[in-house]
Amino acid sequence: MATMRAVLIKDGKGPAENLFIGDAPKPVPQDDQVVVKIKFFGLNRMDVSQREGNYPPPPGVTSVMGVEFSGTIDGLGPKAAKWKVGDEVFGLAAGGAYAEYIAVPEVNIFKKPTSMSWTQAAAIPENFLTAYQALVECGSVKEGDDVLIHAGASGVGLAAVQLARYFGANTVTATASTKEKLDWLLSLPAGATHVANYKTENFVDIVKTATAGKGVDVIVDMVGQSHWQKNVDSIASDGRWAIVAFMSGAAVPSFSLLPILFKRIHIQGTTLRSRSSAYKAQLVSTFAELVPHFTDADGAGPLRTYIHQIYPWQEIQTAHREMEGNSNAGKIIVEIV
Repeated sequence: MATMRAVLIKDGKGPAENLFIGDAPKPVPQDDQVVVKIKFFGLNRMDVSQREGNYPPPPGVTSVMGVEFSGTIDGLGPKAAKWKVGDEVFGLAAGGAYAEYIAVPEVNIFKKPTSMSWTQAAAIPENFLTAYQALVECGSVKEGDDVLIHAGASGVGLAAVQLARYFGANTVTATASTKEKLDWLLSLPAGATHVANYKTENFVDIVKTATAGKGVDVIVDMVGQSHWQKNVDSIASDGRWAIVAFMSGAAVPSFSLLPILFKRIHIQGTTLRSRSSAYKAQLVSTFAELVPHFTDADGAGPLRTYIHQIYPWQEIQTAHREMEGNSNAGKIIVEIV
């Protein structure tokens, strides 16, 4: 059996120190799959959770971490017809991107525009597709809406801020934990219109000021428990609230159902990793229309990727510690070298 190098976890789970580069079976493309030789992959908070043993991969999915990547087509399954060997692509997977090669359904990858860098391409799939799900599919965002986005300087948060502006939001209020992150979010060409430091400010007050007392029409929440009541207080009547994650905890000890009833609040949870290949294919197909609108951080396009740091994969432990420390503003990318 052919092998490849991959990031593995000593004892199957544990701290960042348990990560190492070792040998793993090289994937063989089945049916309509393609094998991609990976150049860069993106880090996500779910990777830290998986490494700690709190977020196992879906059934049948490799234990190798990583859900987004950029690279070139290296092999084709017997039913794959959309791509050819050598094509430059980026894509989404349920796992396996922390490796030299990955096998994925051919419908779950995008063509990389020649103007797009490899690092930029690796920074798009998980963050922007998750944000698109939350804002468009759950939040039904539309022109003129007021939007509240938590963890605004994270990968998903930053993508959601830009997409909200792209779809014509009236105001976009973003929360973060430091003045540096908040100032940065305000400075971006398609950044937040209002910001709140959730550690030192009551974001409800910021939202009420931004919306002249109405409240926000859409909330994208990745924080959970600690923000629950303030979200209830921030949302407008008939508001849509998408729960993407719960970094502060999943259990809300007690709350009143009355505001949910009387405000007619629509609350929906959403996931991406565990969704079916067919669902992901449809999402990729829909989002592909937005790919030409991306530019790099110095360009003029409406959608951009912001890279916090690029690490060689020999420094994967440091990269994971950076994410665990919540010190990144933008995307952490790893290069396979």
